[in-house]
Amino acid sequence: MSYDGVATAAAVSELQQNLTLGKIEKIYQPHSEQLIFNIHTKAGRKKLLLSVSGNHAGAYLTETVPENPASPPVFCMVMRKHLNAGRITQIQQHENDRIIEILLETVNEMGFSVNKKLIIEIMGKHSNVILTDMTSGKIIDSIKHISIDVNRARQILPGKLYEYPPAQKKIPFTKITREEILQLLTDPLQPGRCLLSGIQGLSPALAETLASDLPSASDAAKEFASSVYSRLQKLIQEIREHTFTPVVYLDGAGKPVDFHITDLSIYGTDYTAKSFDTFSQAAEFYFQNRESSNLLKQKSGDLIRIINGDLSRLRHKTQKLNEDLYRAENSDKYRLYGELLTANLHQVKPGASSVTVISYYDGSEVKIPLDPKYAPSKNAQIYYKKYGKAKTAVKEKKIQLEEVSQEIDYLESVLEFTEKAHSVEELRTIRQELTDSGFLRYRKNRNTKEKPSKPSPYAYTLTSGKRVFAGRNNKENDWLTLKKASSTDIWFHTKDIPGSHVILFTEGQEPSKEELFEAAAIAAWHSKGSSSENVPVDYTRVKYVKKPAGSKPGMVIFTHNKTLYVDPALPGPDHTAEK
Repeated sequence: MSYDGVATAAAVSELQQNLTLGKIEKIYQPHSEQLIFNIHTKAGRKKLLLSVSGNHAGAYLTETVPENPASPPVFCMVMRKHLNAGRITQIQQHENDRIIEILLETVNEMGFSVNKKLIIEIMGKHSNVILTDMTSGKIIDSIKHISIDVNRARQILPGKLYEYPPAQKKIPFTKITREEILQLLTDPLQPGRCLLSGIQGLSPALAETLASDLPSASDAAKEFASSVYSRLQKLIQEIREHTFTPVVYLDGAGKPVDFHITDLSIYGTDYTAKSFDTFSQAAEFYFQNRESSNLLKQKSGDLIRIINGDLSRLRHKTQKLNEDLYRAENSDKYRLYGELLTANLHQVKPGASSVTVISYYDGSEVKIPLDPKYAPSKNAQIYYKKYGKAKTAVKEKKIQLEEVSQEIDYLESVLEFTEKAHSVEELRTIRQELTDSGFLRYRKNRNTKEKPSKPSPYAYTLTSGKRVFAGRNNKENDWLTLKKASSTDIWFHTKDIPGSHVILFTEGQEPSKEELFEAAAIAAWHSKGSSSENVPVDYTRVKYVKKPAGSKPGMVIFTHNKTLYVDPALPGPDHTAEK
């Protein structure tokens, strides 16, 4: 990630322009490593986000409003005590390092004006936000406490004098000269590494970009040094005049991989460059999309692990039930033993462990095991009882097998939706569905009851102009089929394959063959068979789709259906989820 000294300088320039003389109105700490400041400025209210998370370290203006905890953390209370109603007098960068300093003027408990300094160290997993008193230089508090056990050279604790991180023996990019750049080129074969090791404020990506113009001839080193110097001066001027164009680079899947205030040649044509008007817009897009992607992967992984665990348990239960059912269905011998014993009680000797009698069904000899503790009549009763239990077990096991089969079908559908979820909100809805269905426990630390999310199914427009909706989860499937659709609309679902309920809104007209095939292709796309060909899709009128009482979300029965075989496909590149 290229939040280097150059990017920090751009951030400081933008924040200085937007926040100087602004008054802090509110302070929030939505996460343990994140702060939000509501600041009143001449241009209106601004939100400043400070994050010291290892994969989201930065400072920029934001438009999002994250959910805050019910009670503020201790550090947030300290910040409110010292900085509420404080006025920002200056925002500056320490040398060319990734350190932003916000100077503030506020009033203490006695009513006297005091000066505080908020220091944001943007250094990956070592990032920190530190509040200091400008008069004494002592630390008031920090979002991360660094004790001597963690770092012997530099502790960050309340009451200690603040010390900057150890200085590196590099020349600041704003002060370096052509001659100094020329001296850094000790290895013409690795110019990027030379620039990185000698110039303060450069990331590896920017250093390689600056070194990309190195001439092949060794006698052209002066020309190369002049080129690097000119590009650095141009960057400095763009930062001062706010004329830079921030860029975020996206991979083939649309996930942000890096960003900077200038083009980075190392990404070439393999990545898509997305430009922004301001540094904050680029930073917010980069961090939010990267963080949501990582969070989505983490949360979906947790849910998938839970669901697979439940599926494994249910499949093992199915195996045991089938074994029990097989034994119960082969229990006719107990009835035979009881009947033959009853007919031949006189042949059984007292204390015998078995008796051999002739079956009056086929004339064969039958050896019947006996419990010598009981009389022959009692043994016969025991066999009749075993037979009765076995017959009852057959009915019970079949009912249990049907219930377990339905639970497996339900969990396989939930697993499919989880694996294809596109947002954390979708996963939250799925988790709530699993909780309501009894597969997950309610969280003990919930402060308030979670509000049900508004249904937002995927929405598509067919070639003919007709609308098609596809559910994103089982609860949305129920809403779409049982509430949203009318009785004359067409319902689609892949045959015996987990997937979404898909509704073709007919608008009172008879759907054409092309519309049916297009809608069926959408249903195949939103199913476990999305990577297959010739997928079977059932369809029928919505009025023929019913939900059995007490069934799991998304589980329905239907009649009057027909089947189409289609290749999974979407109608076009402009499909979006309905909001």
